[in-house]
Amino acid sequence: MTQIKLNQIYQMDCFDFLKEIQNCSVDLAIIDPPYNMAKANWDTFKSEQDFFNFTFQWIDALIPKLKGNGSIYIFNTPYNSAFILSYLVSKNFIFQNWITWDKRDGMGGGRRRFSNGQETILFFTKGIDHTFNYNDIRIPYDSQERIKHAMKKGILKNGKRWYPNPDGKLCGEVWHIVSERHKAKVNGKIQKMAHITPKPLEMIERIIKASSNPNDVILDCFAGSGTTALAAKKLKRNFLCCELNFEYVQFAQNRLEKLGSTDEN
Repeated sequence: MTQIKLNQIYQMDCFDFLKEIQNCSVDLAIIDPPYNMAKANWDTFKSEQDFFNFTFQWIDALIPKLKGNGSIYIFNTPYNSAFILSYLVSKNFIFQNWITWDKRDGMGGGRRRFSNGQETILFFTKGIDHTFNYNDIRIPYDSQERIKHAMKKGILKNGKRWYPNPDGKLCGEVWHIVSERHKAKVNGKIQKMAHITPKPLEMIERIIKASSNPNDVILDCFAGSGTTALAAKKLKRNFLCCELNFEYVQFAQNRLEKLGSTDEN
């Protein structure tokens, strides 16, 4: 690294921040960038073209920072993700998954099309020799009663007896994780949060467990409320994070300090 130190959240523009990061030093990038949905000033662009110009510019700035076996996860709307996917393919990145996050957040009020209730997470790798710890992210089987029976006697499949994994099934491409906005409701009413679009900690932890190992370096250049940094610290990874908004940086740093005091206790 140059002037940027590990395990700190910097109040910086993403482009200035990425210039300071050493090339080929990052194992995993988790990026929750603007969506161009005009939810705040930082999410508002003059035109769709301006938005994609900005998006492709930060992608270009980030690519050299990843190691040859590095991975990147990018959050966005399904529509925007289609363009981002095409761009990453043009940069010779390897497509792994189009993950659908089912937010369990209540449905939109669509009357001329199906109601929205999801976001997209693109998973790409820079090479074929990437980290993927599939056993670390197993999830519970759907039919617990059937699995309980199978634990004892197994299930006959193609002439062989199959026994379920005690840690659960392999994780698929549809993630049923309740949004922070929905979790924070009081008496059914949405509450004002420190950040308007926070991602669930359990979801970021899943990504980190899957695509990195202890002591690896995790990058997030749109850190928001600091969830990537918090998850990385909990899971014994290093993080490189920046966020332009001063209030978000302060909030994120407070979260990290609370985690530190909890660890000490």
